[in-house]
Amino acid sequence: MTLHDLVVAAGGRLGRAGIRESEARLDAEALARLVLGWDRARFLTNRHDEVPAGFRERYDLVIARRERREPAPYIAGRREFWGLDFEVSGDVLIPRPETEFLVEEALACFREAPPANGSPLVIDAGTGSGCLAVVLARELPRAYVVATDISPAALRVARRNAVRHDVARRVRFVRTDFLAGIRAAADLIVSNPPYVPRGVAPGLSPEVRDFEPHVALFGGVDGLEHHRTLLAQAAGTLAPEGRLLVEFGAGQEEELLAVVAARPEFRVLHVRNDLQGIPRTMVLARSA
Repeated sequence: MTLHDLVVAAGGRLGRAGIRESEARLDAEALARLVLGWDRARFLTNRHDEVPAGFRERYDLVIARRERREPAPYIAGRREFWGLDFEVSGDVLIPRPETEFLVEEALACFREAPPANGSPLVIDAGTGSGCLAVVLARELPRAYVVATDISPAALRVARRNAVRHDVARRVRFVRTDFLAGIRAAADLIVSNPPYVPRGVAPGLSPEVRDFEPHVALFGGVDGLEHHRTLLAQAAGTLAPEGRLLVEFGAGQEEELLAVVAARPEFRVLHVRNDLQGIPRTMVLARSA
C-alpha cells in the first residue's frame, strides 16, 4: 500500500463519520503531512512511495481523533491567521478567516485618523488565542497592546503566541471580563465577543458544539449579551473619537444597530461585509 492509498482510505473513514467529502480529503492529507512532518510539495512528490515504517500507527491515532469530529486545528495544535501560525487548543476558539476583517479595519482606522499620541493604546477585549493582539502589535510597532480574557487557560495560550511572534514585550495580558477594571483612554478597542445564540447549540456542527469552549461561543439568548456588556464598558475606556471594532454573527446587524442606538456615547461609522456579503464587522466611534 502506498501513502496515497492510505490517505484515500482515511478520507473515506472521515466521510463515513459525517465530514463532507471535500473537507474529509483535505483533512486526511493535512493530517498525513502533520504526522510525516512534510510540506505539501514533498507529500505530492512522494505520495506513491510505500508507507514509511511506523507511520500507519501514528496516522491512525490522529484520524481516529478526527473521526470523533475533533477539529483538525486542535489535533495539529495550530491555526494560520493573518499569515502567521498560532497555537490553538481546546481552551481557545479557533481563529476564523472573517476575524481578519477586524485587523483590516483597525489598520484602516490608524491610516485614516492617526492618533495624536505617538504610542497609541490598543485593547483586544476577549483575546482568546491572542491572534488579534499579536497581529496588531506586529502591524502597529508603536502601539502598546492590552489583551484581556476571562479564562486563565486562554491567556496562557495567548502569552505563548505573543512570545512565538516576538511581541510579548508590548502586549500586556489581563484576566478580566472584557474591559472590567481597565482604567485607560484607549485609542482603539477590538473585540470578537461570543455571539452564538444559546438556543442554536443543538444544531451546531460537532466540531464547534463539542470541542470549542462554550465561554467563547455563546452570547446569551440573542447572541448579543456580551456586545451590550462591551459597549457599556467601552463608554468609560475608549478615548473621545476613539474607535471600537466588533465582530457579530450572520443576521444580527439590525439588532446590534438597535443596541448601539441606545448608547448615545457611540455612533456607527460603517459595517463591513465578509466575502459572502454577510455583514460581519461594525466600526464605531466614541462621541467627543
